[in-house]
Amino acid sequence: MSQTSAIAYASLASELKSRIENRTAAIGVIGMGYVGLPLALLFTGERFPVTGFDIDQKKVDSLSAGHSYIYRIPSEEIRNARDRGFRSSSDYSRLADMDALIICVPTPLDDHREPDLSYVKATIESIAPHLRPGQLVVLESTTYPGTTEEVLVPVLECMNPRGMKAERNREDQDNTFFVAFSPEREDPGNDTIARHDIPKVVGGLGPDATDLACQLYGSIFTRTVPVSSPAVAEMTKLLENIYRCVNIAMVNELKLLCLRMGLNIWEIIEAASSKPFGFHPFYPGPGLGGHCIPVDPFYLSWKAAELDFHTRFIELAGEINSSMPYHVVDAINSALNQRGRPLSGAKVLILGVAYKKDVDDLRESPALTIIEQLQQQGAVVSYNDPYIPFVGRGRKYDLQMTSVSLTDLPLYDCIVIITDHSDYDYRRIVSEAKIVVDTRNATRGNLASNIVRC
Repeated sequence: MSQTSAIAYASLASELKSRIENRTAAIGVIGMGYVGLPLALLFTGERFPVTGFDIDQKKVDSLSAGHSYIYRIPSEEIRNARDRGFRSSSDYSRLADMDALIICVPTPLDDHREPDLSYVKATIESIAPHLRPGQLVVLESTTYPGTTEEVLVPVLECMNPRGMKAERNREDQDNTFFVAFSPEREDPGNDTIARHDIPKVVGGLGPDATDLACQLYGSIFTRTVPVSSPAVAEMTKLLENIYRCVNIAMVNELKLLCLRMGLNIWEIIEAASSKPFGFHPFYPGPGLGGHCIPVDPFYLSWKAAELDFHTRFIELAGEINSSMPYHVVDAINSALNQRGRPLSGAKVLILGVAYKKDVDDLRESPALTIIEQLQQQGAVVSYNDPYIPFVGRGRKYDLQMTSVSLTDLPLYDCIVIITDHSDYDYRRIVSEAKIVVDTRNATRGNLASNIVRC
């Protein structure tokens, strides 16, 4: 590399570093969902000029008007961010004005439980025409190890009109952009850990990319954790969630065994938790939900298959967790039959359709599978959820249901607790219901004979 090129290249990294330090770097966050919007607000809170990009014009219009569409983010927070300069846009030509681009779009599974990177690829293809030298592009979407280097980088290098290359080492040419992967670690509903106190793992394609991404995230997070490559950062995210998936599968299987043995798995977990070392409690439920834990194991299994490696342990955990909604339906059917009521034609009320308590997030919720299975078997299904007033159409469901009130509980043949929201008065629910099927131990301590714990 010539001395002139070296100086030009060095200036790209140093100029972006200076802009980050001075809080003048323009930040573009692509995807204004449960991950992207909180991240954009963190940067805005540190006085960065931030633009939130989304292809959903309704989200863009809502944010522009100062309204939030995520329960845990109050509209006041959006308005305060807007007053500090936060803007939202569906005009991707404005990406050229950004110094750093952070991709926070969905990475679901397709119908064959294989990675669906269509959102990521579409986003990368939208970035490429507007890419310029010195920009930092960070992928946050959970995916399999190798995505950043095998998918994101080749598309950006092939499609950008200036012939730029991603920095891989400090000897690269001056016509360079920077690439990193930093997995999101959002935990909706968790009020015990502030967003900025969650350590941020960062893996850059080159040393300057890692340094720049660490500096960028270090401006809003109390700690960054640099790793040697994007693939290491990608695998770190999968390890975190597969760890949870496998342990939840274990307690789900033990729950099924304990039901046959007449033992209370919740009491057993509480007793085991008294051990001050070597044990961390995980809890059973009606199935896994959310954007990570039900999905991530299959991302890794798919990638492993490319290498002729069979992840038997991980796949078994996924199968166990995926089977839990069907266990719940069987428990409802059995509870009704024992009282002389067939499932077909029975009025069933589902309490909670969010994937976890006290959030408005439906992604991969086991409640959706349970509702569909009950309907297919002839049940008349209603639901109540204080956080989700309407369930319409998603990638894998089309329910078109509206949350009902809890004023007519005695009219239902069976009430099923799927999500243990704090808002519910479980004592009253049990006292007025004919049958309560409890999948979350929400009625613990209540010895009423109409409770079926499953």
